[in-house]
Amino acid sequence: MYAYIIGKLTFKCPAYIIIETGGIGYQLHISLHTFIAIKDLDNAQLYVWLHVKEDAHTLYGFADEGEKRLFLHLISVNGIGPGTARMMLSSISPIEIQDAIIKGDVAQIKRIKGIGPKSAQRLIIELQDKLQKEGNGTLISAPLNNTAREEALSALIMLGFAKNAADNAIDNVIKSSTETLSVEQIIKTTLKTL
Repeated sequence: MYAYIIGKLTFKCPAYIIIETGGIGYQLHISLHTFIAIKDLDNAQLYVWLHVKEDAHTLYGFADEGEKRLFLHLISVNGIGPGTARMMLSSISPIEIQDAIIKGDVAQIKRIKGIGPKSAQRLIIELQDKLQKEGNGTLISAPLNNTAREEALSALIMLGFAKNAADNAIDNVIKSSTETLSVEQIIKTTLKTL
């Protein structure tokens, strides 16, 4: 529903911030990682995720898109809610979490408060392959500015095409073209071959 909020940081503490934009102050729950990234800023752009429950609507804020993507992966695991995922991102850095999951380092993940051996193993089992495949282990450090190729691939995946098939088709389209193609041109041409 929301992608990001740009505004003035009117209140900051390690657990949450208030960001004002358009005359409205939004309270965003944040990790310690995000707090460290924004603590000296007066204005910021924070990536957000809205958690809707029967009794509350809670916004979570992230200093970068990679941290948000990792958070969404973490909460996709059974037994890991937004509060636990935020605790994980506050305990060790997102890069350390990603590396521990990819390497299967149960001991590193168990160091996080609230994560026992079973939860650590479940995280590794459910996320190891996803994190390895998504950007070849560069989930956290993925650039915010995507290339036309990456944007076209993302669009085709959202349309329901398998990633491998779309990836190969885009490669063929780009190789056969003599000019630089826009995102729209790549998508249109690729759709004709899929």
